[in-house]
Amino acid sequence: MSMRRIAGRLGRPVGTLCGLGLLWWGIVRLGGVPPYLLPPPGAVGRALWAQRGLLAGAAGTTLLETGLGLLLGTLGGGVLALLMMASAPVRRWMMPLVLLSQAVPVFALAPLLVLWFGFGIASKVVMAVLVIFFPITSSFFDGLRRTPPGWLDLARSMDARPGLVLLRLRLPAALPAFASGLRVAAAIAPLGAVVGEWVGASSGLGFLMQTANTRFETDLMFAALLVLATMTVLLWWGVDRALARMLYWVPDDRSD
Repeated sequence: MSMRRIAGRLGRPVGTLCGLGLLWWGIVRLGGVPPYLLPPPGAVGRALWAQRGLLAGAAGTTLLETGLGLLLGTLGGGVLALLMMASAPVRRWMMPLVLLSQAVPVFALAPLLVLWFGFGIASKVVMAVLVIFFPITSSFFDGLRRTPPGWLDLARSMDARPGLVLLRLRLPAALPAFASGLRVAAAIAPLGAVVGEWVGASSGLGFLMQTANTRFETDLMFAALLVLATMTVLLWWGVDRALARMLYWVPDDRSD
């Protein structure tokens, strides 16, 4: 990749961030917003540096919860999608439960999960799993159902067994859809962990934001929010790059 192309890719997000920063500064400076409502960017930057150790420890906790939830949710959702594709009874019984996992707001489930699994890491991991379970399962299952008809006709003409058709035809054809669901899951998995930390925790970015809010340390709260946003973007970018390398045969229509 040429230096000009790298500069072009980095220039757009950097320019966007600089524009948002100037807009933020203008709102605070020209609008006369008090710092306890919206701290200026400089105050948030100073909080980032002064509390870097505290923020790093909290980010590590949230990242661990997010990573475990993403891993378990991806495995569980992928296996369930395969089972629903292979068995009609499983599909009839499990599809309503998959829809129910999305219909119930995670904010309503968070207190129950903390009550059942405690204030430790388990309740946050379960919350992250619930948040990503639907996009993983639904996207993978939809991909499995959309196998090109010509492939299936060829398999029938060769009298292929259903299990072999599932593993050799439907599964490879569904990988791009599964990758799309995984990208969505990587972007929203931190939300589940942070919601669990808001309800009950002793560490993590969500806990830190809640504590800073009660103490009117708005600059620290915004600093934790920026760390969370950065962590989420990097997690999504890492998953996206890994999937692009693994599914190298899938066309990438994104413009530079």
